[in-house]
Amino acid sequence: MEVSGRPLIGIVGSAGAYGRWLQRFFQDRMGLQVIGHDPADVSSTGEADLVRHADVLVFSIPIRRTAAVIERYTALAAGSEAGKLWLDVTSIKSVPVDTMLRSRAEVVGLHPMTAPPKAPTLKGRVMVLCEARLDQWRTWVDRLVHALDAECVRALPEQHDRVMALVQAMVHATHLAQAGVLRGQAAQVGDLAAVMPFRSASFEMDAAVMARILSLNPAIYEDIQFGNPHAGEILRALGEQITRMASLVGDGTDAARAHFRDEFLRDNRTAMGDAALAEGNYSYERIGYLLADLAGAKALSVHLPEDRPGSLRALLDVFERHAVSLSSIHSSRTPEGDVHFRIGFDAEVDADALQRTIDDIVANQLGRVLPQGAA
Repeated sequence: MEVSGRPLIGIVGSAGAYGRWLQRFFQDRMGLQVIGHDPADVSSTGEADLVRHADVLVFSIPIRRTAAVIERYTALAAGSEAGKLWLDVTSIKSVPVDTMLRSRAEVVGLHPMTAPPKAPTLKGRVMVLCEARLDQWRTWVDRLVHALDAECVRALPEQHDRVMALVQAMVHATHLAQAGVLRGQAAQVGDLAAVMPFRSASFEMDAAVMARILSLNPAIYEDIQFGNPHAGEILRALGEQITRMASLVGDGTDAARAHFRDEFLRDNRTAMGDAALAEGNYSYERIGYLLADLAGAKALSVHLPEDRPGSLRALLDVFERHAVSLSSIHSSRTPEGDVHFRIGFDAEVDADALQRTIDDIVANQLGRVLPQGAA
């Protein structure tokens, strides 16, 4: 078949979080028609109609069900998928890509390295791309990647899964274990809220990761551990490292301290290399400064409803006019996804001048001042 510039998109799992995000993306950013099937949506398109009509079929389903669902769609297609494009967006790539390759469709595996964002694209996020069988659809896939606006990393499915055992399975396991330790120590020191006033920047970052994992769909994190064939090996290696460290600390001798310095500090520092250490340390400092700014009690968040050149300049002119100095300014998003600017001030800011500034912003409709705690 001839590839159309405006293919009909079909989403398997259209009622899920990523399915809903993908539907908005294809419709709003690429101007494409989208149909979908999901058992949770009785009004969705039937599976047989979906596989027959969709030019691009996207599997957005739980890892544990991916292979069986792709096999069912292959049977339903019965060869009619030849010349079409099949994609998946799961966190494991070997099994879904191998299963899609048993069809006659062209096949690409995608893995956006983020939960469905509140933003309309993946700008600022990484997406792994596994091109398994791609010919007629290559130009269209390039357009898709461009529209997603992610930092694209190409990999083989096996390479992807081995790396994900480190990037996802190990990281999630580490933070879930930390959450378990905190739970076990709660009787002695209190819950996380009681510990947070004593926080370092490192602890605050770790606590944020714990909260993120425990706030989202638990089935995803379960499948990342149990669905990646390399996760068990990595978790065993992680356990060995922690056990070794605990043994040295428990020993407490000068010899144990020397082993600790050699194994966990010197050897790891050498393995990471000077360039990676410098870059990572700089990233840590930037995040630390950001956390410090966001912790400031004196702050104002303003949503600019009109995305046009000069909007921010007009807003900042108001602060200058009322002689209110800014200590920080960051763009961010509310929990609902609205872009806003969080503006911080020194503790000694003139409260009356700040209130006049707020009144001026509202009166001149330069932006919407968000309630405290909304951003």
